[in-house]
Amino acid sequence: MINRQNENRTCPQESIDPLEAQAEQFRRARCHLAGFKRGLIEFFKAPKRSIGVCFPIEMDDGSVQTFRGYRILHNRVLGPGKGGIRYHPDVSEAEVAALATLMTWKCALVNVPFGGAKGGIVCDPKALSDTELRRITRRFVHELGDNIGPNTDIPAPDLYTDEQTMAWIYDTYDILHPGENNRPVVTGKPLELGGSIGRREATGLGAYYATERFLEVEPISGLTEVFGAAVAIQGFGQVGEVVARAFIDAGAKVIALSDTQGGIYSGDGLDIDLASAHKREHGTLVGLPGTTSITNEDLLTLQCDILVPAALDNQIRKDNADQVKAKLVVEAANAPTTPAADDILSHRGVTVLPDILVNAGGVTVSYFEWVQNIQNEEWPLTDINARLKRRMHTAVDSVVQCWRQLQDDKERPEEAVEADGPTAQGTVCNLRIAALVVAIRRVARATLQRGIWP
Repeated sequence: MINRQNENRTCPQESIDPLEAQAEQFRRARCHLAGFKRGLIEFFKAPKRSIGVCFPIEMDDGSVQTFRGYRILHNRVLGPGKGGIRYHPDVSEAEVAALATLMTWKCALVNVPFGGAKGGIVCDPKALSDTELRRITRRFVHELGDNIGPNTDIPAPDLYTDEQTMAWIYDTYDILHPGENNRPVVTGKPLELGGSIGRREATGLGAYYATERFLEVEPISGLTEVFGAAVAIQGFGQVGEVVARAFIDAGAKVIALSDTQGGIYSGDGLDIDLASAHKREHGTLVGLPGTTSITNEDLLTLQCDILVPAALDNQIRKDNADQVKAKLVVEAANAPTTPAADDILSHRGVTVLPDILVNAGGVTVSYFEWVQNIQNEEWPLTDINARLKRRMHTAVDSVVQCWRQLQDDKERPEEAVEADGPTAQGTVCNLRIAALVVAIRRVARATLQRGIWP
């Protein structure tokens, strides 16, 4: 999820607008797309539908405050829209559109029958009471009306929204649509309302599965397996903590962790239980006995085998990419690496497992929740995790296979030209481009198979 913290650290010479960064990545992938009808790929640049709503809410003190919200559906060729709803003061239509597009490629990459969507409300959730948040959520769902639904567009949690928010969304929609099975309208719900076991841990666990499989099929010089690897993780929230525990269970050593207030380092490895207890007691990891305090910037440049950005966007940039010492960067966060930094890392031989692959575990288990709701079933955790592992491994295999093919195509650039597109010659060929090519190809083929209507 895109977070606005640490914006003062970004490089002023580099454009990090989410839409601009995404457009650049799309341009690079498009250079490797051949054989489609002229103009088809251009269709995927713009969202299918953008909704902006404005509504009043009576606050706890009796005053009235106006809120603005967005719900953007990028594409639904593969199925109904799927994507989270975030609450943040800096939510913008451009940001929501960028994230909706990202969701389209993420769903296609792991072969779940959803298109990309995203939503958000411009508000400061930390300054609002639960009662006010409930009113805002219910009114937003009412304003969206039938633009969301189990077979239309399915929300989920995102930045500063959670299971409780999803429960309010479900309840509001259910009241407006009585007599139907409305549980599939939203995922990430409480278990009592049809939420799936394993959903909360899915993004972090999926990130580990992706790393594990990548090193099996494409080992890196000096890093052929997770066992024994030194791992640094930026972010110790829900995703970061799950990733940390998964790596340690596999025999890796987590040497650094961080939160919004700073980080901790120990060359001998960190005890995750102690770190978690310290954070609960003090509100931060900083100060854990037996560790060295570091900054989030320091963590990114530590000597380690695997670096996992798991919290913030735009963290690896043009101004610090040449200092990254990890052999493998695993993007558990959305958009932690800018396009310029991508180039620097590629030229330095640092491998990056991209976000649309690494953090697709969340939408994958959301899909499992949706299926369980439709079937009125509850799957056991072992079954869910086994299904998640298979999908993540299959997605990694597809990306690696495409990446190898793209490397071969660099020797034959005339074969990698779209009918109305630019040449692939001179573009950086990395795993991010390969992942986008796999995803875009799947959506493009499905579009042609369905036929251009009318």
